[in-house]
Amino acid sequence: MPVLSLAKTLMSHLFWVRTRSIFLSSLLVTGLWQGLHYKGNFEFLELILFDRFVRQQAPLSPDSRLLLVTITEEDLHRHGWPITDDVLAATLQSLQKHQPRVIGLDLYRDLPNPPGQEALSQQLQADNLIAIEEVVGNIPPPPQVSRDRVGFNDLILDRDGVLRRSLLLVTAPEEDYYSFALRLSRQYLAPEGINFRLGDRALWFNNIPLLPLNPHAGGYQNADTNGYQMLIDYRNSNNLAPTVTLSQVLDNTVPPDLIAGKIVLIGTVASSLKDFVLTPYSASRSDDFQMSGVMIHAQIVSQLLDLATQERHPFYYATQWQEMLWLWGWTILGSALAWLFKHPLALGSLSILSVLGLGGIGWILFSQQIWLPVVAPALGFELALGLAMSHRLLYTTTRDPLTGLLNRTSFIHHLKRRLQPSPVALGVIFIELDRLDLVANSLGNSISDRLLLAAVTRLKSVVPRAAHLARIGNNKFALALWQTHPDTLIQQADRVHQVLAKPFNIVQKELVTASNIGIAIAQPQRQHNAAHLLRDAHTAMYRAKALGTDRYEVFAQGMLEEVVDRFTLENELRQAIAKQEFALYYQPIVSLANEQITGFEALIRWHHPQRGFISPGRFIPVAEETGLIVPLGEWICQTACQQSAQWSQQFPNLPLIISVNLSGRQFQETQLIHKLAYFIKSAGIPASNLKLEITESMVMQNVEAAIDLMLGFKALGCKLSLDDFGTGYSSLSQLRRFPVDTLKVDRSFVVKMGQSPEDRQIVRMIVDLGHLLGMDIIAEGIENEQDRDRLRSLMCEYGQGYFWSKPVSVAEATQLLQQQP
Repeated sequence: MPVLSLAKTLMSHLFWVRTRSIFLSSLLVTGLWQGLHYKGNFEFLELILFDRFVRQQAPLSPDSRLLLVTITEEDLHRHGWPITDDVLAATLQSLQKHQPRVIGLDLYRDLPNPPGQEALSQQLQADNLIAIEEVVGNIPPPPQVSRDRVGFNDLILDRDGVLRRSLLLVTAPEEDYYSFALRLSRQYLAPEGINFRLGDRALWFNNIPLLPLNPHAGGYQNADTNGYQMLIDYRNSNNLAPTVTLSQVLDNTVPPDLIAGKIVLIGTVASSLKDFVLTPYSASRSDDFQMSGVMIHAQIVSQLLDLATQERHPFYYATQWQEMLWLWGWTILGSALAWLFKHPLALGSLSILSVLGLGGIGWILFSQQIWLPVVAPALGFELALGLAMSHRLLYTTTRDPLTGLLNRTSFIHHLKRRLQPSPVALGVIFIELDRLDLVANSLGNSISDRLLLAAVTRLKSVVPRAAHLARIGNNKFALALWQTHPDTLIQQADRVHQVLAKPFNIVQKELVTASNIGIAIAQPQRQHNAAHLLRDAHTAMYRAKALGTDRYEVFAQGMLEEVVDRFTLENELRQAIAKQEFALYYQPIVSLANEQITGFEALIRWHHPQRGFISPGRFIPVAEETGLIVPLGEWICQTACQQSAQWSQQFPNLPLIISVNLSGRQFQETQLIHKLAYFIKSAGIPASNLKLEITESMVMQNVEAAIDLMLGFKALGCKLSLDDFGTGYSSLSQLRRFPVDTLKVDRSFVVKMGQSPEDRQIVRMIVDLGHLLGMDIIAEGIENEQDRDRLRSLMCEYGQGYFWSKPVSVAEATQLLQQQP
């Protein structure tokens, strides 16, 4: 059955609609979002998320290759600002005596600040000293420092004022400009044999490339990335290297091992100098935390050293196509969830979990130095989900989910549009497939659905392109054709009959269905209501069904009156059951041997307060179709049991049996046996006083289930009679298995015995067969002495008919019992 379910799903029109919707909505959102993404609409949010990822990373330990010499507020109070040349010269001299590998002077010294100018000039000429310049602000380096020992200030702020990237190198025709951090890193790495070179597309430390940032890398969508830029991979927020103050260096209290062979950076950290920038860590500090220039340069130098020695890896950025596929994947997921989950709570929960999962994946990738956009896919996911949900709601409110055809509401809407503002020649064909419920009950809903889909495929093959085909009910369809002639509609109905009459081969089973068709035509000169036009076609279909299967009828006004009358009858029938307007009439069953009454068949009668007597032939079919036969049948059984109890008290010497007809609907009731047991016990009669009459057609629909139910009746103690034997399905092969006490010969054979030797032989065969199987025989429809005598000669035990009595009231039936010897 799972295979059948899968096949049904694959055949379902909804599967293809869902697939198409997911593909188109995800593609639309991806294209739109990709355009907005590259225009920079999501950059601000992506960078905020970038900062959060930076703050969530585990901090690295302080970099022991660096030493920070910081100029603090205390140093300013002690030495003043700007620092005089002699103080700075003394600082450099104190550091140089411990042989640092590189000294980075992160202070602008383009102008002298006496005293001590000559001493500082001598210190600035040291080969391991790197000075800084400000190109944008036009602040040159100290004149005593050669160009190969000068680096520019490489701090580049994004549009929100946060520092996330550094400019390492700018090439120009006359010379290449190196950043301060890159100069320091090259100087430090040279003794270790790590050489730096500039390639066409990367900066190289030996064979390790540093790829430049591009304008659309990661969350950037339109960044100015001239020169060679890279993202700053912050080591930590505040403890990135060993740190001492200027005063400690001048006081010679710094351990030599902190200086020897290290990169020493000298810069200010005093808050009064306002040499600070915002970093990704700033958003997590209540005091609007910022980082000083010397600390920023230390971060960049530490990162470059780690990259050159492969202790850290540079950030990876996806290509444009990779980002598009990344975005498309999430929009596909959003669209798919909208179709797969319809419950708001489930859909909302999965939506939240998906967005959180996207953030988690983004964080995991970021921790591995891979920066992919997260905000754009998250928003694209939500938009695709909403777009697909809107399409799903539109589809489910206008289409049948299994077949993809228009539903009833949408079909009527199309009819209204055609009928207004001026009526047109419009025809509606109403189609009902027979036997679909039987297939579902016997073979399962999966087979039934596949049969339905196969029938729809055939219908589409004979329906004109301009027509509208809709599924109106479980097995009902409607077809609207424009500018039609009655002959055209009839020809179309014939084509539908022919194509549906051919057998269907479903999972190696040949299934046959029939169709009933009703036709209604809107005339141009008349005003028509769309719902009424569909109703008229429906009414004509019911007329066709009443006249026999596999035919069509064209609507006429009298049909509607019949339908209205039937509807009225149904409502009155419901009220009659509630008010108990019914009565049981009893027709005697007589022993042919002595013509004594041995029992009665209980037959229901309805005396309407206004209409008077209503024939069972009118209201029983309505009760069967609407399911009202179930409560009506229960009332019949209960009343018959009570009457049996009353007659048992009046005529204790007469073992009367009351026969009650069961309907097909009652025969399917799972609680029928329990209810019968309750009625019998409440009346206080033997269960053998009650005989249940069932028909051939009822038991042959599902033989095994019918046998189980009949055995349940027998276990209760009731007797069973097979009614109308010989007129329904061919049950001869199964008759021996049925625990039946009585066969009833249908009156259609009895009344023709005098004129038809064949009918007399059929009756003889039924009597002999019943006796052979240990059953007694009751013949219905005996209307004269000749019929009685013929049946008596055939050894038939019992008879029933107008020869003795028509069905009579309780009082008249009691009088008949009193009159017999």
